[in-house]
Amino acid sequence: MTFIDSHCHLDSAEFDSDRDAVIRRALDAGVERMVVIGAGNGPPDLEAGIRLADAYDALYATVGIHPHDAAKANDEALRRFEALLTHPKVIAAGEIGLDYHYDFSPRDVQRSVFEQQLEIARAAGKPVVIHTREAWEDTLSILRQRITPGVLHCFTGGMEEAQAALELGFYLSIGGIVTFANAAKVRQTAAQAPLERILIETDAPYLAPVPKRGQRNEPAFIVETARKIAELRGQTLDEIGRATTRNFERLFLAAGGGAVLLH
Repeated sequence: MTFIDSHCHLDSAEFDSDRDAVIRRALDAGVERMVVIGAGNGPPDLEAGIRLADAYDALYATVGIHPHDAAKANDEALRRFEALLTHPKVIAAGEIGLDYHYDFSPRDVQRSVFEQQLEIARAAGKPVVIHTREAWEDTLSILRQRITPGVLHCFTGGMEEAQAALELGFYLSIGGIVTFANAAKVRQTAAQAPLERILIETDAPYLAPVPKRGQRNEPAFIVETARKIAELRGQTLDEIGRATTRNFERLFLAAGGGAVLLH
């Protein structure tokens, strides 16, 4: 039985004391590959994911400027983003998008930097990892103008948002929230969305699934998320593992890689 964690932040300081052990536990649990999101702390350093992917065979990386850091995205940072997309272990641009919950960067700046990164990623032939929080209308509007392959990372919407994303060709990435008692909309989406368009992720160290909730999340815990999706769909854990692995390979690795992820 194999799984792929399509979105984790193993560069986080929360893993500094035991990163090797965390990766080994994931491999032992059947998580054969992990995607390290390269947003880090934002510009000028955009290589947080690449450093780890270069050090571990089982890791892939993304490169992107998170909406929280959009105000730091000068021309030099965008040129560096474009250059790093050519790295052999970078399979996607992300996570990029809009966050109107925290508004750490002005909304007009977020939109501009999001649009610029989408254009650069499309020109490079890379799909994108997309973060959206309390910004569905603007996120979907921008994506409709710049059709790109991708996935909504840590999907938290309902079937209405899911259908809009699916119509744009996106995948939906389901995280540990699906195991939470108050996540009815996410569970409905996990149960009803086409299986061939679902990925799974941890978003580690955040959002650990039940029964690990409250702990530091790590890639090995993705099995609990897959188990919940299997239960909701009336399928086996192995079926979910195989399907989401195929989906990952189709989105990120086909024709040289590239992907879009939404949060």
